Amino acid sequence: MARFCTLFSGSSGNSTYISSSDTAVLVDAGRSCKQLLQAMEARQIDPRAISAILVTHEHVDHVSGLRVLLKKLKVPVYASPEVLEKLRWDGRLPEGQPVQEVDSARPFAVGSLRVECFDTPHDSVHSLGFRITTPDGLRMAVATDMGYISDEVRGMLTGCNLVLLESNYESSLLSLCDYPYYLKRRIASNTGHLSNDSCAQELVRLVRTGSTRLILGHLSENSNTPENAYQASTCALESSGMREGLDYTLEIAPRNEPSRMVVL
Repeated sequence: MARFCTLFSGSSGNSTYISSSDTAVLVDAGRSCKQLLQAMEARQIDPRAISAILVTHEHVDHVSGLRVLLKKLKVPVYASPEVLEKLRWDGRLPEGQPVQEVDSARPFAVGSLRVECFDTPHDSVHSLGFRITTPDGLRMAVATDMGYISDEVRGMLTGCNLVLLESNYESSLLSLCDYPYYLKRRIASNTGHLSNDSCAQELVRLVRTGSTRLILGHLSENSNTPENAYQASTCALESSGMREGLDYTLEIAPRNEPSRMVVL
């Protein structure tokens, strides 16, 4: 058995809960400790059952609540060496905090969970996604914060039972929003974020290769809407002959509240 839900997902904060029958982890802690604990309570998640926090990268929408939450949970942090160094420099880790360096060449275990990480093309010191496998072989992936789908990312998503994939911006809305020009260029670059259309095309491939549970995450507040993201993905999937509810399920991860708990 596996359980999966986003606690928050969007440009204002990200955190995801993943568990097997006896081990649970959080991916990122991008809201305040109070908000994260309230979101866990809303989904009947016992914070004391969390075994580790996996950090994708150091941007504030992924680590803003990390320091205080670590003081509460007293669990290790897993991240790339570059991100751990940046977290220390920025004061995001409590004194004496246990940490584990990770890299894409070495899978590791957290309790009964097998964790693999993969590089995502993003403008951070070292951005990662995670694929997590339960003892009964269920695979779940968190893949956000990337300007394009690299071969490495594609390989790690293939065959997953559930995929949380970034659908950050709608190109037409990005061009019209009040972001400064340099920020628009950054978002749309190969080290920025994934557009609705790019996400939608990848979902078609994922469903064709056996992934059936799809969640759109990390939507921009200013250059996207849940309706735009959902429409782009369903149009691409339906145009390829795939039927929602029969060939796949598709959900939007909420920005300011936890998603429903998915049980595999």
